[in-house]
Amino acid sequence: MDLTTGTEKEKRDRSKKMILWFGMVSLLMGFAGWTSAYIVSSSREDWVSSLHLPSAFYVSTSIIITSSVTYIFAKNAVKQGNGKRGTTWLLATLALGIAFIIMQFYGFSQMVAEGYYFTGPTSNIKMSYVFLIAMVHIVHVVAGLISLLVVLYNQYKGKYSKDEYLGITLGATFWHFLDLLWIYLLLFMIFVK
Repeated sequence: MDLTTGTEKEKRDRSKKMILWFGMVSLLMGFAGWTSAYIVSSSREDWVSSLHLPSAFYVSTSIIITSSVTYIFAKNAVKQGNGKRGTTWLLATLALGIAFIIMQFYGFSQMVAEGYYFTGPTSNIKMSYVFLIAMVHIVHVVAGLISLLVVLYNQYKGKYSKDEYLGITLGATFWHFLDLLWIYLLLFMIFVK
């Protein structure tokens, strides 16, 4: 397919999709670097392999998976011409995204309650990586929430229809990426001792 052919709208839509994919690949490379550093650091003498992740991380995982499902429902509703139902599902996704972040911070408080800190004399390198990786992911979820707010605003303004829903598609793609990224990170932290 020649990327230079098509109407101006088709070209703009393709460029928006490519920018999103380039952004997601660069984010993935950043997390690959942090997880690689985690693996390299696991050979240190002071590495603690018996630590367990907080239960709140597992709850937040179910929340973010559910939020991906609600985003799918929102997109499908708009594609079917039911904007009101689409808005309802987008609001549900927003609420679940906020709940995910709240549970992540609750997970941090669980780690602190067990005596694990990000830095300081009572910290250890493994938990510092867990804090870092989860916190950087939260920053990206905040970016996802901002993009979701833009999608909600455009939905409220009536910019999406069953024939035009690229903004929802792009927002959903980024949201699903964040979901899959968190699942990968969680499984990584569980299995790489």
